[in-house]
Amino acid sequence: MIESFEVMKIFKDKGALLNGHFRLSSGLHSDQYLQCALLLQFPDLAERLCTELAFKIRELHPSVIISPAIGGILVGQEVARALKIRAIFTERNRETDKMELRRGFSVQSNDRVVAVEDVITTGVSIYESTQVIEQFGASVVGVGCLVQRNQQAVKYFNSPIYSLLQIAVQSWTMEECPACQKNIPIIKPGSRAK
Repeated sequence: MIESFEVMKIFKDKGALLNGHFRLSSGLHSDQYLQCALLLQFPDLAERLCTELAFKIRELHPSVIISPAIGGILVGQEVARALKIRAIFTERNRETDKMELRRGFSVQSNDRVVAVEDVITTGVSIYESTQVIEQFGASVVGVGCLVQRNQQAVKYFNSPIYSLLQIAVQSWTMEECPACQKNIPIIKPGSRAK
């Protein structure tokens, strides 16, 4: 079993915990950013961390893992591989900005689905993925992530949230942001513009 301090050490060692001035997918600003892609580029680490997450969620007896594209796809694939079940993902429709299942993916009403993500900050993307699944009548029995940045996301889910690391990283609106007040240039490191 991997401890949370070990997960944090891995993020730091691989340069995946960034410091600066960042605009998050939510539109909020932060002085820290967890760039999971820098960590997940190492297949051995991806396998180790996602297998640990799979170990935590196995008690839910999922039949399908779903992830929001793009950040959650690798995590979803590795978790599903460890559990020997299917991995599917939702994608954001560019015209409607809504998450949807594409590429022939589907779920059945008797599926037990766990939604997984690399980092949950506000929880909006993964919540939207669970809403897509529930439209098919399937049960979302849990949520998993490598890192849960704050506790705000729990308001979206009626099922348990499993994570390898929980950290409180401060975030602000643009008006409240100390870096904005100092005119420090902002970086948008994620995969989705707001």
